[in-house]
Amino acid sequence: MQNYSIGTAGKPWGEKEKAQWYEQQSVKRSVKEEVFTKLQNIIPEGFRLQQYGALPYDEARYPLYAVVPTSFDSSKPSALVTGGVHGYETSGVQGALKFIETKLSNYAASVNIFVVPCVSPWAYETINRWNPLAIDPNRSFYPDSPAPESQQLMQFVTSLKTDLSLHIDLHETTDTDNSEFRPALAARDGTDHDNWNIPDGFYTVANTPNPQLAFQQAVIEAVKGVTHIAPPDESGKIIGADVVSEGVICYDKKSLFLCGGMTDANFVTTTEVYPDSDNATPENCNDAQVAAVCAALDFII
Repeated sequence: MQNYSIGTAGKPWGEKEKAQWYEQQSVKRSVKEEVFTKLQNIIPEGFRLQQYGALPYDEARYPLYAVVPTSFDSSKPSALVTGGVHGYETSGVQGALKFIETKLSNYAASVNIFVVPCVSPWAYETINRWNPLAIDPNRSFYPDSPAPESQQLMQFVTSLKTDLSLHIDLHETTDTDNSEFRPALAARDGTDHDNWNIPDGFYTVANTPNPQLAFQQAVIEAVKGVTHIAPPDESGKIIGADVVSEGVICYDKKSLFLCGGMTDANFVTTTEVYPDSDNATPENCNDAQVAAVCAALDFII
């Protein structure tokens, strides 16, 4: 049983422990400067910025934004790009912003694209996996979700009134998964955990009931030109899951209430970039996310 700075080993947290955890959090970077201000200046022609909500912790400080087409064409497929569900996973947010700035307009004629670059702005500022309620938004995509990040994103997607062909959700796997976030999870839930080997490289997470491996492999092949693909560990797995194709594992996204499971899109993938690699830079990680989004869009086109 690992010890954590909050709570008693083996005993789930109550409100007191969750409040303790919240009191330890602090703003480490500015979501306004790094995301919102940047976003205002990079919207290409044919798209507009839509505020679809705000987080109740501080509605003025944490608006929720999507980039949407100014006109919708029902004859074209529709795609959703999400980033920053886990706010600490920087390239999920910055990669989405770079895609908006550099590539989005290239696809406007072929696809109705909706981009939500920062689902969890409080977590972006505080570099957290959880929200202030000690809830993981990426395990909270279900009706009456207690996570406002998840709840408001689901409401936004419902409001689009369109069947999505593609959903790509941009994430990272970091060394802090083992050093902080998984120990915190075990402490919160009063359970134990085993550390897994953090994969050195990029991989994707397909949807178990409908993995679409040719689609996943198209994403992997595109990213190979930007960064290295994560190899399996000595057990032939990546983060404890079987490798079903080069750089590809599967999770049942709906049963785990993941962001990638909130739609019925036929093509779904979660990207995972490794920013702590000796061979990675922030720009390289952002470029890997952009390459993944472009490859996913190219596949459905």
